[in-house]
Amino acid sequence: MAESATEDHKGRARLVQGPGLLLVWLYGVMSVGAVSRSVYQILTDYGSAPLAHTLSAVAAVVYAFITYTLVRGGERARKAALVCCAAELAGVLIVGTWTVVEPSAFPDSTVWSAYGMGYIFIPVLLPVTGMLWLRRSRQGRGKS
Repeated sequence: MAESATEDHKGRARLVQGPGLLLVWLYGVMSVGAVSRSVYQILTDYGSAPLAHTLSAVAAVVYAFITYTLVRGGERARKAALVCCAAELAGVLIVGTWTVVEPSAFPDSTVWSAYGMGYIFIPVLLPVTGMLWLRRSRQGRGKS
């Protein structure tokens, strides 16, 4: 039992050390930014662009969940974060392409508009980096 608890603690620590700590920080910052943006947009001007404002809120939830799973650590959290990073990347690519091809569909921008241009492209780079780190942290586990 103690061995299992030690292994779980090592798995948790592995996700938030080195580059993982930077990922947690970036996801935390993006969570705050996306929550702030979506809450403000929904409270002040939801009717002008409900799709854009709702997508910003979805991005906020995704960022917050990934931040939580990275901090939580462990194998289940790592798998959940990996799935969410893949879903986040799909969302960024779909919304980013949609906003470039049909800008009139989005009177207001979202966090993921133009692949996250308003956030210096962090929204498109973050899930790729996250998936690479999560895969690497899993591979490193077998070497310990």
